[in-house]
Amino acid sequence: MTTVLPLDRRFCVAPMMDWTDRHCRVFHRVLTRGALLYTEMATSAAVVHGDVERLIGFTAAEQPVALQLGGSNPDELASAARIGADLGYAEINLNVGCPSDRVQSGRFGACLIREPGLVADCLQAMAEAVDVPVTVKCRIGVDDQEPRDALPALLSAVRERGIKTAIIHARKAWLKGLSPKENRTVPPLDYGLVHQSKQDFPDMEIILNGGLESLQAGIEAQQNLDGIMLGRAAYHTPWELALVDSLVYGQPDPIQSPHEAVRAYFPYIEAQLTQGTRLHSITRHMLGLFHGRPGARQWRRILSERAVRDGAGLEVVEDALAATQPAMMPA
Repeated sequence: MTTVLPLDRRFCVAPMMDWTDRHCRVFHRVLTRGALLYTEMATSAAVVHGDVERLIGFTAAEQPVALQLGGSNPDELASAARIGADLGYAEINLNVGCPSDRVQSGRFGACLIREPGLVADCLQAMAEAVDVPVTVKCRIGVDDQEPRDALPALLSAVRERGIKTAIIHARKAWLKGLSPKENRTVPPLDYGLVHQSKQDFPDMEIILNGGLESLQAGIEAQQNLDGIMLGRAAYHTPWELALVDSLVYGQPDPIQSPHEAVRAYFPYIEAQLTQGTRLHSITRHMLGLFHGRPGARQWRRILSERAVRDGAGLEVVEDALAATQPAMMPA
């Protein structure tokens, strides 16, 4: 069993729908021991009424890992939080930032920024139901809201209920006119407002998220804040995570090369294959590992073409890994 470090939010990997599943999280944990990982968002209704193991099951090897919930019913969120805490999650997080149409129709996600009182009710109910930390992840505003009014109103409301940590994606969410994909890049970033929020709420832990294209960019943007959260950069260029422990936590990095990372991940891949997991479900999270390095194209091509085939096994990863090695020169 992997040793679980104390919860430390100086560096987090964002919750990302369809990406940060359990296979992804185990892979990321190979690269960093210290980073706080997050699940994909799970709705409170699904957790309370659905297959808990399938939806939010995880292994001790992923720790420290936080569960992100979506919903707007305080009682239901409290029940879902309790289920997550009983499973062993290190933190329960409420999503107040997702801009998808599906989320809006369910009255949760970014649209809740308009209802800071309801958000506070939800978070208080969750916090009273569990012994682990309860946090919120939000945007700086939604649609025609003025962020310099909307964000402080939300932070003030949740702080009054005892919530100490806010992860802030430094963009507005436009629910009218922009797709979820466009909402990740089109609304302008306002890091200054996030930094101002730390000054206005010094007793809160404020984590910066949004538009951070690398670990170094995040470190430079952090300044007076308590931590950073990387999303797409961590996923598409996962080798960034291999430097987190030394650059953020002052601890030795557990992995010294992408090749070593793949080898360290082999036992997990083998175990999952024996349980009937398809290889592509695992290796799709590894495609960017060799980004910017020799053999990256061959690595991606072999995994993309062969891991999806029926019966694909560890030999596919072996071949992809071999393709990244320089050819031996004749004697």
